[in-house]
Amino acid sequence: MKELSDSFLKLVTIMDELREQCPWDRKQTIRTLRSMTIEETYELADAIDANDWKGIKEELGDMLLHILFYSKIGTEQKQFVLKDVIEGIATKLINRHPHIYGDVIVENDEDVKRNWEQIKMKEGKKSVLSGVPQSLPALVKAARIQEKAKQVGFEWDNREDVWKKVEEETEELLEAVQSDKKEDIEEEFGDLLFSLINYARFLRVDAEAALERTNKKFMYRFQAMELMAIEKGLQLGEMSLEDMDALWNEIKKKKIQP
Repeated sequence: MKELSDSFLKLVTIMDELREQCPWDRKQTIRTLRSMTIEETYELADAIDANDWKGIKEELGDMLLHILFYSKIGTEQKQFVLKDVIEGIATKLINRHPHIYGDVIVENDEDVKRNWEQIKMKEGKKSVLSGVPQSLPALVKAARIQEKAKQVGFEWDNREDVWKKVEEETEELLEAVQSDKKEDIEEEFGDLLFSLINYARFLRVDAEAALERTNKKFMYRFQAMELMAIEKGLQLGEMSLEDMDALWNEIKKKKIQP
C-alpha cells in the first residue's frame, strides 16, 4: 500500500510542477482539456475493444493525469481540492452500497442497480434520467435512458413484446416513407432505432459494441475487396456493382475476421 501511495504522490507532485513550470500545462483550462479528455476516453475504449492490456494500462494513466489536472485547476479556482474528489467518491460508494456497508439484502445485480437509482432520488435527483450525460453519443444515450427507466419499473415484460414494438415502428417508418415527409421519416427512423436498441438490451447485447463490430467487419472486408481488385488489375470505381459484389462474396467465403 505504501508503494501505491508513493507512486500516487509522485504523480501529484509532477502535475503540480508541470502546472507551475510548463508554458503549455500552465495555459490549459477545463474548457481546453474537455476535448482532449473525450479523445483519451475513446482511446481507452479502442484499447479495450482490441483487448490490448498494455494499451489499457497506458490509457488509464492518461485518464488519471486528466483527473489530477482538473483537480489542480479546481484548487486554483478555489472550487475544490483533490482530497474532496477522492473523499466524495468514497462516500458516494459507501452510501450507494448499503448491501455491503449496511444491512440491506440483495439477491442479484438488478437489485443493486434498482437500489442505486432509489438512493440517488433520495439524494435530491429530480428525475431518474438526470444522470444521463447530454453529450453521450445518441446510441449509447438511448441504452442508458432505457436502463434508467427500467430501474423504476418502466419496462416491457418480455422480449417478444419488444420485438412487436420493433415491427410496429418499422411499419410506421414505411408509412412515413410513403408520405415522403422528411420530418416524419426522421422521427419514425429514430423511433425504430430506439426500439431496436431496446430489443438488443433484452437480448443482453451491447448495441454500441455490436454496431462497432459490424463497422470493423465492413471496413475489413471493403479494404480486402480493394486489395483484391488491385491484384486483379482493377479499380473499384471502374467496376460494376455486380462485379464488386462478386469480390465481396469471395471475401465473405474466406470467413476471415478483422
